[in-house]
Amino acid sequence: MLTVRFDRLGIKPGDLLLDAGVGFGRHAFEAARRGARVVALDYAEDEVRITRNTFGAMLEAGEITRDKFVASLQGDATRLPFDDESFDHIVTSEVLEHIQDDVSAIAEFTRLLKPGGSLTVTVPTWWPEKINWMLSDEYHAPKSVGGHVRIYSATELKAKLSAAGLGVNGSHHAHALHSPYWWLKCAVGPTNNDHPLVTRYRKFLEWDIVKQPKSMKVAERVLSPMLGKSLIVYSRKPLT
Repeated sequence: MLTVRFDRLGIKPGDLLLDAGVGFGRHAFEAARRGARVVALDYAEDEVRITRNTFGAMLEAGEITRDKFVASLQGDATRLPFDDESFDHIVTSEVLEHIQDDVSAIAEFTRLLKPGGSLTVTVPTWWPEKINWMLSDEYHAPKSVGGHVRIYSATELKAKLSAAGLGVNGSHHAHALHSPYWWLKCAVGPTNNDHPLVTRYRKFLEWDIVKQPKSMKVAERVLSPMLGKSLIVYSRKPLT
């Protein structure tokens, strides 16, 4: 299940892409399938290891060639161990809302981009996220594992990207059907994965992801502008 619309990134075979906050690798894997050479980075050791293992399985299955997987490593988005202007593209999905010093992270991404390179950011959408915060302190408490520390408006995120020297060139929302799932999770407790309502809704989402029925695609397209769980913003570093 992709959040980013990859057709907007302009990936060319051999481009170097950083997935910063790779999670379990969905965007990194898609970038590799499209011909990019991928560096996968995450703060969590378990997710780095799982991503590395999945890339290994993709290599063995012949889904990608060996040159497409550059590295999978653990690191901090505010202090990245790469040279200036190293990457053609950076994707950071559902990451900045976890980082206290998001301005430093955006500055690091900008530093790493080649002139003309793209930075794509996804964060939780303001009003679905606001409901989550109202329902659960645990969900957003900074001291909790994976807690969210801020709620972005589209205006704030775009302003921070622009202030870093990037040109914002588009945005949209995605995953409308996932917002009610997180409202349920927050209502019963974010770590209560066995609640019957949560379990039933998760099975519905899994069915939707696997089967991809046309009716659900239409519902997603109609509802996402209002209900989408994620805000996606596309930007580029100026050529000069």
